[in-house]
Amino acid sequence: MRFFNPGEPETDRTLAQVLRWKLARQSVKWPTKVAVVPVVPEPNVEGLRVTVIGHATVLIQAAGLNILTDPVWSTRASPFRHVGPKRVTAPGIEFDHLPRIDAVLLSHNHYDHLDLDTLRRLHHRDAPLIVTPLGNDTIVRRHLRGARTVAGDWWDSFELGQGAEVHIVPAVHWSSRTLRDRRMALWGGFVLRTRSGVLCFTGDTGYGSGSVFKAIRDRLGPCDLALVPIGAYMPRWFMAAQHCDPDEALQIMLDLDTRKAVGIHWGTFDLTDEAREEPPERLRAALARHGIDPDRFEIGFPGAVVSAYHCENELTLQEGRPSPAGEPQEPADRSIARR
Repeated sequence: MRFFNPGEPETDRTLAQVLRWKLARQSVKWPTKVAVVPVVPEPNVEGLRVTVIGHATVLIQAAGLNILTDPVWSTRASPFRHVGPKRVTAPGIEFDHLPRIDAVLLSHNHYDHLDLDTLRRLHHRDAPLIVTPLGNDTIVRRHLRGARTVAGDWWDSFELGQGAEVHIVPAVHWSSRTLRDRRMALWGGFVLRTRSGVLCFTGDTGYGSGSVFKAIRDRLGPCDLALVPIGAYMPRWFMAAQHCDPDEALQIMLDLDTRKAVGIHWGTFDLTDEAREEPPERLRAALARHGIDPDRFEIGFPGAVVSAYHCENELTLQEGRPSPAGEPQEPADRSIARR
């Protein structure tokens, strides 16, 4: 059985297409290291707060719960320890400064998202519940005996405690960890509903027809914060079906009807052809072009913190800094179709 994206562009690429991209690659050289001074989060937060770690890894603190998205603290996003994309930014929170983690939202099985070394460290330290789309739990349990996992289809939901629940939602993407398991595990995003607010983590996604994000809004309502990818999108002929660009990321924010968005999935691992600083530059230009306040869609630098809090019975949003060790150096139907 293999999963696919109903009604969306084909994400599979042939060997010839991969070679065409690699041989003609026009990537801009990235820096080998970008300075980051990590922050130290509070142990618990009653409101809704996110701290960007880097790439798609974010600490969500909501209603007393501590939740990680796609946790990667490893040096490389690769099946190999000494080969593959190497991180150029240190994590925005050092691993030993993480609060106790209650749950992990694991969007899919690509190596820059499902990092077994980091999951192993979290399992041994905190044994968090790992919530993930179908099939990824098998990968985790194969390598981490005793890991607590729950897996579901798009639109399935799970209780996390403290009155919080998480819904697995569609994304336009694909999966594989070897040459023989393409699309054999499901991919997706998450909507986290808590008494402190609602957050959407889109996971890795292309924009496609846009119907995915409109469906999330229609089924689950607007959200207060959204974590949306803005990088790893060039060349478009190769990447458009699987990774949105900054203009599409802005449209996702609007389709989700979110009060505020944070741009993630950029600037940590050199994966595609755009320059490192291009995603935030293009996002700022898109916001200006549409007359949207740039504070509504912030750039997720490692160590950046965004808080949502209740004030006079109305949810408002502002930037926050919890106990900083220092400042960063930089400014459809329920069932997924199968075949």
